[in-house]
Amino acid sequence: MSAGPYEVLLVEVDAGVAVVTLNRPEQLNAFTPRMGLELGHALVTLDADESVRAIVLTGAGRAFCAGAALDPASSTFNGVNNEPDLPGPPMSSLSPWTMATPILGAINGHAVGLGLTYAMQCDIRIVAEEAKLGFVFTRRGVLPEANSLWSLSRAIGTSRSLELLLTGRTFSGTEAAELGLASRALPAAEVLPATLDIARDIAANTAPESVALTKQLFYEFLTTGDRDAARAEEREAFQYLVGRPDGTEGSLSFLERRAPQWSGSKHVNREEIR
Repeated sequence: MSAGPYEVLLVEVDAGVAVVTLNRPEQLNAFTPRMGLELGHALVTLDADESVRAIVLTGAGRAFCAGAALDPASSTFNGVNNEPDLPGPPMSSLSPWTMATPILGAINGHAVGLGLTYAMQCDIRIVAEEAKLGFVFTRRGVLPEANSLWSLSRAIGTSRSLELLLTGRTFSGTEAAELGLASRALPAAEVLPATLDIARDIAANTAPESVALTKQLFYEFLTTGDRDAARAEEREAFQYLVGRPDGTEGSLSFLERRAPQWSGSKHVNREEIR
């Protein structure tokens, strides 16, 4: 099923998994203000849809995203000025880590500049072995954006992050996986199928409430220095889920050796937990 009033995206939803494809293959999916608007609209729409349990983000053709569409005559780095409006926020105002739905990056080819910093906001990343990646901003006279100065060190550590950020050098998908920037590196043709396998596993076998709370608390705990408080909140959430219908269904389906039939919502009311 296709969805959305999109010009530079393709969106397909099947069996609980949405695939969002950046669709400017002749331009290596170079990022434009229009693409930012459409991504913002698509992600917010899909996150609001209870039937969508996982979102896969990938690129058409041989690249994931070659970065911003550099054009001195346009507002490449100035947001979404003079672009047609769509309901929902532009990409620049989104916080994908706050969404209830897992977002998986199928980095099928080159991901440079903005193409890489946006991929860094995905929860899970699978990358093509020979893809060229790079935080090239210092080589363009700007600096890394899209929250990458916060997120990268938490993914791969301080020294390795600063090497990549300060030099702006390019590196392969294989190196990205070795650094821990991606879960694994695969031949390009295997990247999307492997990512879809993970997404379909989430959609079929995990409870919506459990996934949403796990994601929310994981990112919240990245910003807290109070380990005991985090443990207490984790315990509260665990007890809450045990008492929910899906807490029972998870155990029953396992004991009865059948597929689970989840009934919960991925949009958890956190006030009910406290």
